Amino acid sequence: MRFSQLFAPTTKEIPKDAVLKSHRFMVQGGFIQQMGSGLYHFLPLGHKVLSKIRGVIKEVMDSYGAQECTLGFVVPASLWQESGRFEQYGKELLSFLDRKNNPCVLSPTHEEPITEIIKAHIKSYKQLPLNLYQTHTKFRDEIRPRFGLMRAREFVMKDAYSFHASTECLDREFERMHAAYSEIFIKLGLDFRAVEADSGAIGGSKSKEFVVLAECGEDSVFVCQQCNYAANVEIAKRAKRTEPDNVPKARFAKFHTPNTPTIEALSAFFKVPPYFLMKAVIKKARLHEGTRPVVFFLRGDDQLEGTKALNAFNKSAQQNALELEEMSVQEITELGLPVGYIGAYGVKNLVPDIEVIFDVDLQEADCLICGANELDAHFVGVDLSTFANLNYQDIAQTRPEDTCPECQGPLSEKRSIEVGHIFKLGNKYSKSMEARYLDQEGRLQYFEMGCYGIGVSRLMSAILEQNSDKKGCVWSKASAPFEVVVIVANSKDSALEALGTAIYEELKGAKIDVLLDDRLDRFGAKMADFELIGCSYALIIGKQALEGQIELIARQGLGKRVIARETIVPTLLEALT
Repeated sequence: MRFSQLFAPTTKEIPKDAVLKSHRFMVQGGFIQQMGSGLYHFLPLGHKVLSKIRGVIKEVMDSYGAQECTLGFVVPASLWQESGRFEQYGKELLSFLDRKNNPCVLSPTHEEPITEIIKAHIKSYKQLPLNLYQTHTKFRDEIRPRFGLMRAREFVMKDAYSFHASTECLDREFERMHAAYSEIFIKLGLDFRAVEADSGAIGGSKSKEFVVLAECGEDSVFVCQQCNYAANVEIAKRAKRTEPDNVPKARFAKFHTPNTPTIEALSAFFKVPPYFLMKAVIKKARLHEGTRPVVFFLRGDDQLEGTKALNAFNKSAQQNALELEEMSVQEITELGLPVGYIGAYGVKNLVPDIEVIFDVDLQEADCLICGANELDAHFVGVDLSTFANLNYQDIAQTRPEDTCPECQGPLSEKRSIEVGHIFKLGNKYSKSMEARYLDQEGRLQYFEMGCYGIGVSRLMSAILEQNSDKKGCVWSKASAPFEVVVIVANSKDSALEALGTAIYEELKGAKIDVLLDDRLDRFGAKMADFELIGCSYALIIGKQALEGQIELIARQGLGKRVIARETIVPTLLEALT
């Protein structure tokens, strides 16, 4: 491609809403153009990078035996209603009526349609296992789209779905897809981690996120500094905490505690660490019909983790709550509970419908102080080992000062960008949609399913966030829009122009993805565009080139060296491998 013919509308103007460098450089470099809130056009350079990333994904997925297909972007809402996700997914699911008043959705994910396809065509265990994937446009109606392609409403995603006759077979495919994703991200030159994660609205028994470590990341992960443990902050676990020395030992009794509705005030009143105080956090679970109150008990110096809390409620109450909402002081008071003095003793008698959940760190704990469910009163000497049938679950936020649940090593919190997610779905969708096959004994069984997604367009942002410098885009070798740009320093010099064209043709003949900057612009402007767009290498055709000396500049680090004219092709082929 000649730059004089390339549609790459570069600009020096910084987009007003660009917070991240990836967003800024992709707009300035002419890769993308915004068409609305969270909606972007991919211009030729953006499409080229996107295609290269898709090519890496396709090569690896095909090598693991997955088969590519393309499913419809618009899906009948009846499939989502059948699976039960139409109401559960929330307002991010964009639904509409067609001209015949049939409800449809713009797919954010394709579990329902792929299950419907398999239900229609796979009848026997002999046809299993099967893994189908696609790379396709998705839509999620984000309430606050931002950061360019990082959190767009319309995006490109690779999603794969596997079907199995047993959980053991699903387990094997889950590990194979773990290996495949690792291979993909290594080929794309990313520093990534695979971390334990929450399955969210997609569901399933187990999932892992693949995250790119970057300071701009919206998510947080905890990584052990001594072993391989890593988990998203939403589900990160921790080792049992060490008890402080000054234990407040006391016989069980009710104690008058005026004006102590907060952990800080209560800690000061008793002169004990918040570790020994039992905090109550009241929420209401939003159900398909109405709400239900739930109280979470934690140590006073812990904070409730929202995703853990929602999962804990759904598990213990055997409900499918959409979310946990705050309760106002008035709502709590109307339940008959004194705000700031709520405790475990008798709470079910006061509110029979309330769900009660304790954090696992409180299991068998004693020497505690908790509310007495009476204004200005607390119990001291509380021993939870004397309670029967308490519901203990992991509901507290993990913190950087906590230790690893596997080796007790120190944990560190890292900012991250999610770029991939793999799930063990089990029979969640096959059961709700009555998708079954005949096993070896001729019995009908529900398919075991797996789901595996990669944010393809988001990867463009992730690569740039991890690699770019102050001057512009720095792509990995596998994703760069061109492998090399030949820059003719003075296009008005016919000798240099001829030499640049000859080298350009030679590189094309060697199957090197090359761009010839033959524009009549000044040399400084051409170099600025090289640094902004981020081709992997630049060959400078200057005066020394006529003497057989060519300057080679690597975009990563902008290191320079001079190479002989006759070694250009072998030097670049070696550098690009």
